[in-house]
Amino acid sequence: KIRTELLQQIDNVDWIPKWGQQRMHNMIADRGDWCISRQRAWGVPIPIFYNEDGTPIMEKAVFEHVADLFREHGSNIWFEKDAKELLPEGYTNPASPNGEFTKETDTMDVWFDSGSSHTGAMIERGLGYPADLYFEGSDQYRGWFNSSLIVGTAVHGQAPYKQVLSHGFVMDGKGVKMSKSQWNAVAPGEITKKYGADILRLWAASVDYQADCSMSEEILKQISENYRKVRNTFRFLLANINNEDDFTKADLVDVSELPKLDQYMLALLDEVNAKCQLAYQEYRFSDVTTLLTNLMTNEFSAYYLDFTKDILYIEKKDSPRRRQVQTVLYHAVNVLVRLWAPILVHTAEEVNDFFKGEEESIHLGRFAEPFNITDAEALKAKVGRLMQIRSDIFKALEEARAEKVIGKSLEAEVLVNVSDEDRALIAELCGDQFHQWLIVSKVSFSIDELKPYDVCQVEIVKAEGTVCPRCWNISEQADEEGLCPRCRKVLGL
Repeated sequence: KIRTELLQQIDNVDWIPKWGQQRMHNMIADRGDWCISRQRAWGVPIPIFYNEDGTPIMEKAVFEHVADLFREHGSNIWFEKDAKELLPEGYTNPASPNGEFTKETDTMDVWFDSGSSHTGAMIERGLGYPADLYFEGSDQYRGWFNSSLIVGTAVHGQAPYKQVLSHGFVMDGKGVKMSKSQWNAVAPGEITKKYGADILRLWAASVDYQADCSMSEEILKQISENYRKVRNTFRFLLANINNEDDFTKADLVDVSELPKLDQYMLALLDEVNAKCQLAYQEYRFSDVTTLLTNLMTNEFSAYYLDFTKDILYIEKKDSPRRRQVQTVLYHAVNVLVRLWAPILVHTAEEVNDFFKGEEESIHLGRFAEPFNITDAEALKAKVGRLMQIRSDIFKALEEARAEKVIGKSLEAEVLVNVSDEDRALIAELCGDQFHQWLIVSKVSFSIDELKPYDVCQVEIVKAEGTVCPRCWNISEQADEEGLCPRCRKVLGL
């Protein structure tokens, strides 16, 4: 009788994945009437009494009385007491002139139990109706999703959920569905004992859960390696901002006063922050893990943290440039720990304890607000061009290393021939610290023809001078102890 209404309600629900809507539509459109009684020795009883003439007693007061008994004693009381003991005290009915009653022996279909859970779990507890989200395995289109829709619409006039999300099943490394009968299931408790809960959570948030997904020892080892990279990046960030004798929030530099290369990192944080929040809202967890892992391992660990080590370790503790870099690291921790928190719940709490964040627990906080870097897109384009130049120079460095011209990059002097526009771009973004940005000892701009690469011409020669024992840069102006002019200045010599 309510089939048309059910089909309309299906159209009002947000189904994830989208094909769930058509799947549910087809099941309801083709479904016959639902017989909710079962002849089983176990289950929730159907609370119906019968009069002496066989007519059922359908009175609200009787139902509420039985519900109170169930609430106090559990549903087994139905089987432990006879009909008269279960009815309200002194109950009479014209259809039972002798006061004799019998009780129903059938039990409820278990899908009616689960399909009506929204009434007990949501409405009775004052949580409202409908629920924001139902999620379960893809087999529940014929089970829980289905029965909940029917019961909720029949009783309350609308579907009991605003969104429905379904997921696939876990397969073993050979692609066989995990099950007890196959003896190939891996207990989550065993995984958490060996790897920790966050590794299991990271695996779940890394796979395409909407389809069947595989789990094996090899996969978990790879997940552990990805986790290690994230954890080590957090450790490095914290190590350079976590000492109160070195850096506190009072030392933060205003974002607008940061150099362009620092602002670029905050622009990347803004971009990932926005993308991750949207991905969370749309339940695209694997996109979150990919975005965060790539940012931390590539843009931070392999790029920004690599060249700023020279600033963090060598410059005077309270030098303006060091404070600028520490400001970026502080903001990076604040943004990233909040974005990881829903997935790496324990790690994020641990990071927050060391970070001494604003909240007692990271899980009581919110995602970070954006920095809104001025002309962020134009800045990204400029740095993108600078990265192309860097890529060419790094190729030349690798070739020089292979030819034994240099060992590590600090042994190199880079000769580079670039256009006037690129020379101006380098000056704008790097100032006179282009060599530091490239992690080499010296850069010389040339107008001579050099070996051509994709966007510029480069030649690598061995830097001349003395290796400074403090910063490891090679200088032609070292003192008797080998210290370069920069280190002498920092040390006040």
